[in-house]
Amino acid sequence: MIFSVAIVRLRLAVALLGFALLGGNAAQAQDSRTTAAQQAARAFLVSTDRDDGKTSWQLAGKQVRNALTDAQWTEALHGVRVPLGSVVERALLSTKFTTNFAGAAAEGAYALLLYRTSFANRTDARETVTLEREPDGEWRVIGYFIR
Repeated sequence: MIFSVAIVRLRLAVALLGFALLGGNAAQAQDSRTTAAQQAARAFLVSTDRDDGKTSWQLAGKQVRNALTDAQWTEALHGVRVPLGSVVERALLSTKFTTNFAGAAAEGAYALLLYRTSFANRTDARETVTLEREPDGEWRVIGYFIR
């Protein structure tokens, strides 16, 4: 009797551990929309970190590419990023989705990503990367701000 109670308790503990592990994996999973938006933002930020204006302009959305030439974008990016120095650390604080926001040209599918970033010459900055899901289904950057 004592032996069978111990086995039942052990099986119950193993089952609970299994549920906890399965639940933990499910809780950590992201939806594909979040993953795609974050990957697009990350690719854009990598190019800005390298001061590669041409690549970051190519990764930007039609709104940016229609408003600025790649040379204009490169000059503006260079003027803002170079004085900050290299990125020391960047942490994603939030990813939010909306169909409209202040300054949006029209209703659409937008993602707003907020990062806490430490640059060599500015230790506590906030980077906001705004993306739009374009008709081809790809997320592309339409706004980049550093505060």
